[in-house]
Amino acid sequence: MILKTIQEQFASRQNTNLSRNISTQISVESDLNVDYSEEIPELRSDILNATRELLFELESSSRNIAEDADKHIHSNDVVLTLGKSRTVETFLKRAAKKASFEVIVSECAPFRLGHDLAKSLAKSRIQTTLITDSAAFAMMSRVNKVVIGTHTVLANGGLKAIAGSHLVALAAKYYNVPVIVLSPLYKLSPEYPRSVKIRNRFVSPESLVDYSDGLFVEKTQIYNPLFDYVPPELISLFIFNM
Repeated sequence: MILKTIQEQFASRQNTNLSRNISTQISVESDLNVDYSEEIPELRSDILNATRELLFELESSSRNIAEDADKHIHSNDVVLTLGKSRTVETFLKRAAKKASFEVIVSECAPFRLGHDLAKSLAKSRIQTTLITDSAAFAMMSRVNKVVIGTHTVLANGGLKAIAGSHLVALAAKYYNVPVIVLSPLYKLSPEYPRSVKIRNRFVSPESLVDYSDGLFVEKTQIYNPLFDYVPPELISLFIFNM
């Protein structure tokens, strides 16, 4: 957002005959021809304003999404989620002010972020059950809806979400359970799943294997991805901060 503001200012200054809509769509080639050494007095204030807007959206997005919680979660519902999402946590706690329901939290191994969410929800007196990821399919038959967050919403409506999300979405599809995705607007991406900019991230497998077992580690390829791709046909509803 900040870089976009800078590009817009320089491009609009040096392309005064172009409309604002055209000048904001700067290609890599045209960007190379922009002279960024020119002094623009109003640039500082524009950058500060853009920074304030971004910070405000980051701080308020979860609260704004949570305002619709009571419209989607009702008394006696059984809601399944996974990992720990601040947006999902705020959403569920807001819903709990008007309804009594149960939350099933898939632990999201190997990082087990779901443990933190389960503790937080339990402290808020929300009936919470923590399960292993492999139990998601078995538990889905008694679930009314799945509520998850996401890292990125892709241009085709798919998700780049925490590892384990695809498994949960497939189980929900099998049992015809709606999958609700909570996402701030800044997570919308113009990229498609096959774009080189949308890549998975792999971290050390030390949480999966014991390095003391050298023979096993030496002869085994071990992958520990952070994200899943969830295709759009597995998603029922998006809730944005609008």
